[in-house]
Amino acid sequence: MQAEIRIIPVRGVGEVAPGDDLAALLLDALARAAQALTEGDVLVVTQKIVSKAEGRLVDPATVEPSAFARQIATQARKDAGFQEVVLRESRRIVKMANGVLITETHHGLICANSGVDESNVAGGRVVCLLPEDPDASAARLRQTLRERTGVTVAVVISDTFGRPWRDGQVNVAIGCAGIAPLSDYAGVDDPYGYTMHATLIAVADELASAAELVMGKIDRVPAAIVRGYAYTPSEEATARALIRDPRFDLFR
Repeated sequence: MQAEIRIIPVRGVGEVAPGDDLAALLLDALARAAQALTEGDVLVVTQKIVSKAEGRLVDPATVEPSAFARQIATQARKDAGFQEVVLRESRRIVKMANGVLITETHHGLICANSGVDESNVAGGRVVCLLPEDPDASAARLRQTLRERTGVTVAVVISDTFGRPWRDGQVNVAIGCAGIAPLSDYAGVDDPYGYTMHATLIAVADELASAAELVMGKIDRVPAAIVRGYAYTPSEEATARALIRDPRFDLFR
């Protein structure tokens, strides 16, 4: 059991532009707040600032929509260029209904509009795409932070997803580094002697959701430190482990 967990917002990062040194922006913001990373922290960073720094921005007006994009744009009463961007970022369409397009991204994530986002993006109609490889992005950020501070932390890249069967959105981990994203209780006896067989806790998702409580959606807090959580370190594990194998997915 955890004795105590603290969640510390990282304020003052400011607007992030393509090519920006994200580690420097985060460390500068912490320094101005008289804060610092400590050994064993989990740094949760929103997908949006990672994508911005990596230049994952597109103006839909510069994209030539396909006939299919025009068709679904007409049905959904949305911009055809935007729909084309969504289609290009998708591996397959999972569901189309009531103007909503649920897709599977090239990463294997199931989400609305392939994660293409119009909110919190400056510059007119520019939209933000997911990082090409969120796990690699997390690993690079973690390595850079370790080189500059001498401190080893875990990094989780979060994004906001809807949930089947439940209203409301939550933040989930789409990338991680330095942390095992799952905690497996199979084979462990509960306090009553029952041996658990299928209890697999998505700790990276839970950390992402917890961090969102101090980030908000309009407060311009794009990162948070979760301190005090005794996670399982891992140099190999990635957030791809959170994507259910299609062989065991009863809802496909």
